[in-house]
Amino acid sequence: MSERDESVNPAETSEGGSAAEWETPKLDSPGARLARNMIFYTIVRLLLVLALALLVIGIGYLAGAQVPVLVAAIIAVVIALPLSMVIFSKLRSQINSDIAAVDEGRRVKREDLRRRMNEA
Repeated sequence: MSERDESVNPAETSEGGSAAEWETPKLDSPGARLARNMIFYTIVRLLLVLALALLVIGIGYLAGAQVPVLVAAIIAVVIALPLSMVIFSKLRSQINSDIAAVDEGRRVKREDLRRRMNEA
């Protein structure tokens, strides 16, 4: 095994790194929060589209017209886009701050890697 291969062992990192960097992400890490919030945001938006499509079909039924499901879905998507930007603005700002935190962590790791490469 070469010297380079031996230094990859996470339990034996010597240059400021720790074994914690190699572990799976914790549930409260920025990446985990981002994934959880993105999944929640996606599900909520899909439910909004579904509710609006059912509303369009219901209004069509009350008006005595039969609205095709595809047409109702297209109308629901067009209505849901601006509506979700207003209704879910707090969740979107949370996602934006999570993205910024993940980007900051990547930037720090990249700078650390560059510093270690320049030292070698």
